[in-house]
Amino acid sequence: MLGREAVQLDGSRLKRAVELFKLAVNLAYRIEKCEIEIDSFLNAMAGGYVEAGPSGALTRGRINALPTGRNFYAVDPRVIPTKAAWRIGVETAEKLIEFYRAKHGRYPEAVGHWLWSLDAYKADGEQISQILYLMGVKPVWSSDGSVEGLEVIPLEELGRPRIDNIVRISSILRDTMMCFVEMIDEAVKMVLELDEPPDLNYVKKHYEQAKSKLIEMGVEPSEAELKARSRVYGDAPGSYGAGVNLAVEASAWRDSEDLAKVWIHWSCYSYGKGVYGVRNVEGLVVGLKAVDVVTRNHASDEHDPLNCCCYFSYHGGFYNAVKALTGRNDVEIAIVDTRDINRTEVREMKAEVERVVRAKLLNPVWISEMKKHGYRGASEFSKKILHLYGWSATARIVDDWVFNEIASTYALNEEMKKWFMENNVWALEEISRRLIEAAERGLWRADEETLKRLKGVYGEIEGVMEEMVTTPGMHQGGAINIVTPDDYEVWGEKISNVSRVWDEVKKR
Repeated sequence: MLGREAVQLDGSRLKRAVELFKLAVNLAYRIEKCEIEIDSFLNAMAGGYVEAGPSGALTRGRINALPTGRNFYAVDPRVIPTKAAWRIGVETAEKLIEFYRAKHGRYPEAVGHWLWSLDAYKADGEQISQILYLMGVKPVWSSDGSVEGLEVIPLEELGRPRIDNIVRISSILRDTMMCFVEMIDEAVKMVLELDEPPDLNYVKKHYEQAKSKLIEMGVEPSEAELKARSRVYGDAPGSYGAGVNLAVEASAWRDSEDLAKVWIHWSCYSYGKGVYGVRNVEGLVVGLKAVDVVTRNHASDEHDPLNCCCYFSYHGGFYNAVKALTGRNDVEIAIVDTRDINRTEVREMKAEVERVVRAKLLNPVWISEMKKHGYRGASEFSKKILHLYGWSATARIVDDWVFNEIASTYALNEEMKKWFMENNVWALEEISRRLIEAAERGLWRADEETLKRLKGVYGEIEGVMEEMVTTPGMHQGGAINIVTPDDYEVWGEKISNVSRVWDEVKKR
């Protein structure tokens, strides 16, 4: 008996080994073929035909994205979300709920999402699956894997209340995956039509509350219904970004409310079935009051929260808007980590930022490798530290120890200072100025000696820059001049509507 089991086990292992060998050979062949990139590029520039091919994340098993050098297409939107993505979405939705319940002893009533196009292109719709499942709605697939509709999950099967969602989409998603938007909108419509009590259907509960508030604010009842049911928001048609990064980088803000209003101004356009970019400040601001946790899925190690200004601008800006509007202490900012689909995790955004700080900005190996790139490497240091400052400005999740270590590793380190002076003094100027600004704004409780040394370094940098730039006014200078909508008439006019609605909602 033991012998037969051993033979069967060996046979199973042999079969698996053969499968892995075939996969390895296939992968090696595809990688080798990537050398067609240059020829394909030159052929395209000459007006020739370039073979089409799919895109996708290799970490999701998309080896058919290789070889590169083909005229890639993104995805087939008809098959998203896939069944595999749905399983991940259900799993992470449950973990997100438990993340909040463990902290506050209750279900989150509404989740704020930053949903971007990479959820389709790299993750096959894991986050939209999460959004649907939170509401208690699931896709219906045809035999060929296409999504042919949605169906409501009964409360008895769901085992919890239906959780509301406010979704801030990226403009690339708006431009390329409107099917995502329409799917969410259809799910909201289905849930609103259910005959369920408000304590088990938070979508319906918040819709009724929002409609009443909007009517109290003077909105016509028919218009209030449309504004109150909107759950997907984005930029105005043709616009991109969340605006918060521009305000942070220009020091054009006084407090959290200023940044919140900038985020709302850029984000207040409703999208859905038959609705494309309709300005809806009232619906968004009223909807924000119900949000308990703001989240984003992170599907790949190819990028991180300090990689681009979009992360703190969209995600941090969203969280800041909810916090500044409500003043509540039970609002969370989280990240859903699906980089390894076998070990998905929901954790605080603060922990994620600190993970990246330790892995990169404070990692001697990473620093050494960046220094090999000279001017460009210095720019990378500067960019990530600016974005770290952005997270502090929006979400207040950067502890003093982080700024202390950044200051001692970069601006106050004599060897690094010398390297910056030789390679890119402007990067060191940016780093030093942001650290000083963080201290002056109360984001970093720097000790007097550290701040004194930083200002001394900045004075030295400024002297070097003045010698390098001959045109008057071409260097930034160390002063942090805060500008606001009060200083510019056009800006003031654009933000005035947001301020009016903000004040109305906040006092109710």
